[in-house]
Amino acid sequence: MGAEGKSKGGKTSSLQKRDGEKPPALRFTPYAWAKLLYLRDRDDSEVGGLAVTSAEDLLLVNDIRLVLQYCTPASVRFDDHSVADLFDEQVDAGLRPAQFARIWVHTHPGRSARPSRTDAKTWLRCFGRTDWSVMFILARGGQTYARLRFGVGPGGSFPIPAEVDFSCPFPAADFDAWEREYRRYVRTEAPPLGRPQRRVPSEWNVDLFREVAGGCGDLGDNRSSESPFLYQYHEREDCGPSF
Repeated sequence: MGAEGKSKGGKTSSLQKRDGEKPPALRFTPYAWAKLLYLRDRDDSEVGGLAVTSAEDLLLVNDIRLVLQYCTPASVRFDDHSVADLFDEQVDAGLRPAQFARIWVHTHPGRSARPSRTDAKTWLRCFGRTDWSVMFILARGGQTYARLRFGVGPGGSFPIPAEVDFSCPFPAADFDAWEREYRRYVRTEAPPLGRPQRRVPSEWNVDLFREVAGGCGDLGDNRSSESPFLYQYHEREDCGPSF
């Protein structure tokens, strides 16, 4: 998928601004936004996840999915196998990678949503070779940061607004389900004493990803990464709509 992608039914999902149209915005359904607020305020650590979006509008976030992760007030480290399981689950449900592997969401326990240098570096390493991606940060103080990056054509990135869209149908908040998901996937850790808080590099399992992706994708030489969810997956026509 380039800047535009075909959804099921032949409809086109566009990420680019056309003449006379508003610039693209990252939109959350009230359900997704309420869940993200719950996760942000659940503890004093960062929490990260992958956004699941509508097939017709790839910038409309319907849900935030967690994977097994190890969190401190300044770091999030994802588990390789848990990310692979999420990929399997979403593909089995009929979703395309563009719907669940393009928008990286995480929280900051402080008042600032400004991305750190590690945030920017991780985003580039994780999604730098995808056709497009978004990094979104929600801070405890309510500040948000969203940036859209294109990896096709001339490339480039730019900040985009983030908003809650009340115009679409959405389910009721489910605090019990969110709490169960949090307890299942989030492990909080204390930062090392006497050392500055920083994100811990993790080496992801390339062989595992090759098995999950069925060989359809160009992984490149990316064994050393600051994030284990480095799924630089490239959709190819001979792999079908999902993988």
